[in-house]
Amino acid sequence: MSEAVRPGWRVHPDAQRLLHLSDLHLGTERPQVVQALLAWVAQHRPQGVVLTGDITQRATVAQFAAARRLTDALAGLGAPLLACVPGNHDIPLFALWARAFQPYRRYAQAFGHEAVQSDGVCVRADGTRLLVSVNTTRRWRHERGELSPAQIQRVADHLRAAAPTQLRVVLVHQPLAVRDGAGRRRSPDAAQVLRRAREAIAAWSAAGCDLVLGGHIHLPYAMRVVPGASRGLAPAASSGPGLWVVQAGTAISSRTRPGAPNSFGELVWTSTPERVLAPDLPGVGQAAEAAGRSCLWRQWNFDAQRAEFVLARRGVLDLGIEDV
Repeated sequence: MSEAVRPGWRVHPDAQRLLHLSDLHLGTERPQVVQALLAWVAQHRPQGVVLTGDITQRATVAQFAAARRLTDALAGLGAPLLACVPGNHDIPLFALWARAFQPYRRYAQAFGHEAVQSDGVCVRADGTRLLVSVNTTRRWRHERGELSPAQIQRVADHLRAAAPTQLRVVLVHQPLAVRDGAGRRRSPDAAQVLRRAREAIAAWSAAGCDLVLGGHIHLPYAMRVVPGASRGLAPAASSGPGLWVVQAGTAISSRTRPGAPNSFGELVWTSTPERVLAPDLPGVGQAAEAAGRSCLWRQWNFDAQRAEFVLARRGVLDLGIEDV
């Protein structure tokens, strides 16, 4: 059965699905929302999950154990954890000795050492996707993250080595770019943009990056950015090289922003030259809309009255890559 996403169109039958979760803040989770998340996964069956940081609220042993139980439950529903990165909340805040000398010990015990090794870059890949996880937290920084020149270069090297059929995804915690504020004023979230974001946008765009997934500010959006953006406030469109910044809200925590309920993202794509959306009826749409690689992004919000996640927003992200 094809899945209709708009009249006359369907998701390509060979499409891959990836669940993007962020800012779980275990220790502040809402049980009703957790159950709704599990129910959504059981119904929609994504092939895997990625986590972009702030997995716990205070990096305690109990909170990491709860996070591991949740990811194990998702795996039991057919959606294993494919990649994750720590957030600033995943470093002990009040245990000063641990923060100074073993900031990632508890994270590593729960989710492995790969993403917090010396250079903070971890790669997971198969024939359809390249996932590059980058640790953007620093024990001496409370909130704002950063990318080192070495991290930017190593990520670019991995992107350039990707196969043409792979979706090229970079995972960070803090945002690589934020949207303008009201009236095109500087966004209050601009202070949270990663240090050296401009350098990363330039290097990763040139290396063929498709998507940079993040969290941290509890605000979901997808925006295309191009090299030359000032402090992460990037143009929304350009014919030149660029990449998509895709942010997730807080999936299950009570720490939501005004006007931004619990939410998560879903990415749907194909590893073929065809777009992820294909005509479902003869003669529907233009030929150009059925050719060229793309990624369908969907935002799912928690509806408190229905006690379930409902589709809130979607968009087709043109990856800007030549047909393979």
